[in-house]
Amino acid sequence: MSKSVAHRLFFAALGLNALAVGSALAVDSDNAPRPVPLTRPEMKEFLEDMKGRTLRIPLPELTEADKEALGERGSSYESRLRYHYMQPGEGQGPGGQRRAAGGGAGGGGFGRDNDPDNTLDYAFKVQLFWIVSRTNNCQYCLGHQESKLLGAGMTEDEIAALDGDWSEHTPAQRTAYAFARKITYEPHHLNDADINGLRKFYMDKQILEMILSVAGNKSINRWKEGAGIPQSSGGGNFGRRPAGAETTTESPRPTPTSHSYLTPTSPRFQKSVTKVAPIVIDSKTGQPSGKTVANRPNLESRDDVELALQAARKRTPRLPLVDEDKTRELLPEGFPAGPLPQWVRLLANFPNSARARISSIRSAEDRNDLKPLFKAQVSWIIARQDRAWYAVGQARQRLLDQGWTDDQIYTLDGDWSAFTPAERSLFTLARKLSTTPVVLTDADVAEAVQQAGPRDVVQTISYTTNRASFDRITESAGLRLDQ
Repeated sequence: MSKSVAHRLFFAALGLNALAVGSALAVDSDNAPRPVPLTRPEMKEFLEDMKGRTLRIPLPELTEADKEALGERGSSYESRLRYHYMQPGEGQGPGGQRRAAGGGAGGGGFGRDNDPDNTLDYAFKVQLFWIVSRTNNCQYCLGHQESKLLGAGMTEDEIAALDGDWSEHTPAQRTAYAFARKITYEPHHLNDADINGLRKFYMDKQILEMILSVAGNKSINRWKEGAGIPQSSGGGNFGRRPAGAETTTESPRPTPTSHSYLTPTSPRFQKSVTKVAPIVIDSKTGQPSGKTVANRPNLESRDDVELALQAARKRTPRLPLVDEDKTRELLPEGFPAGPLPQWVRLLANFPNSARARISSIRSAEDRNDLKPLFKAQVSWIIARQDRAWYAVGQARQRLLDQGWTDDQIYTLDGDWSAFTPAERSLFTLARKLSTTPVVLTDADVAEAVQQAGPRDVVQTISYTTNRASFDRITESAGLRLDQ
C-alpha cells in the first residue's frame, strides 16, 4: 500500500487530523503493519491502492534464457518469485493442489469443485474465504473474493453485510462464519464446543471440508501477505459483473473497459465499522482505531507445555478417522511403513483427494533447500504460537531426531541469542506470519532478505504457509498425539 493512503486512512479511522499530529513517521514507517480499514469505503480504497504495492523481495535481472522459460509470466512478480527462488513443484499446500500461474505458494484448500465428495456450496466457501481474509487484513485476497462473490450472484449490499451484519443469514451460516473467524484469529481458543456447535447444522465430513477449505484460505493469505504480492491490475475481474446485476442469456455479463474497486457503497454501510476484522479501541478517544493487533498470549512455561502434550496423547479426536486398512489403500507411493499418523487417517475421509493431500504435506519437508533442522525449528515456533499441540509434539520429536535436547528445544520459545542473525530474522518472519500475516512488516522482510538472502526468505514464507495450515487442521480436529 502506498504510504500516503495508509497514513491518511489510519488517521481518518482515529478521527484525527493527520496534519495536527506531531509525528506521522510511525504510521508511514516500513516497520509499522498496514492499518486495518474500518468501513467498507475505506476497505475499497485500500484494495484499489494495493495495485501499486511496493515489492518486498528483490528479483534478479532476467536473462534471455529466463525470458524464454517464463514467456508472458516474465512480467509477473509472483511467478518470478517462484521461478527464481523456489524448486519446481514447490507451492503446494496441505490441500495437495498445485496453484495456477497466478496463485499463491500456499494451498491447502479444497479448491472449487475438485473433489466429488465435497458437499458445501461454492459461494458459501467463498464467503468463508472473504471472512478469513478480512480477519487477516489480507487485502489481496479480499479483492479476489469480492470478484468471486459478485460472480456467484451476490449483490454489493450482501457482500457488505458479511462484515458484521449477519442478521439476514441462517443460523447455520452465522455459526460457520463465527467459526471461520475464530480459527483465523484465535485458534488457541478452539475447543469441543466449537465443533459441537457446527454439528447442529453440518455433518462431520462437512465440518472437515470446512476446516480444510478455511485452512487453505489462510495459507494463501500468508503467501500473498508474506511475499507482498500487489493486487492484480484487473482485480480478479472484479468489475466484470456490476453489483446486483442479473445475468441472463439475453443480458450476458458485460466486460468492463477499466477496473476499479471504488464502487458505490449504499448509505446503510457507508459508516458501519467492521465486526469481522479485529479492531482496537483507542484509549483516549474511545473510538475504534485502524491499529493492527495480533491476539496471542505469552507462551506457556515448559512445565505447562509438558502437561499440554501429555493431555494431547490421551485425547479423543473431535472428528472421525478412517481405519488403517482403508487408509493404506490411499497412501502415496513410498509412504513409510508402521502405524499411520492420525493426520493421515483424518485426510482419508476424502478418498478422491487424500493421496494428493498426504503427498503434499510429506513433500513439504523435502522439496526446497531449507535444512531439516531449520524446518523442525520453524515448525515448533509456529505450532507454539498456535497452541497446536499435535503439531508441537510432532515438531519436538523431529528436533529430538535431529539430535537436539529438550533444553535446546525450549530456547526456541524466546531466547534466540545463540542463533545466527540470519536464523533470528527468519524465525521472526515465521512467527509473525503464522500469527497474523499483516503484522509482518516490510522492515521484517527487508531484514530477513539482508541476513539470509531472498531465496531462503521466499522458501521460509512458503514453508510457513504449509505449517500454519497443518496446525489448524490437526488442532481443529483435536488429533491425539502419536508420540
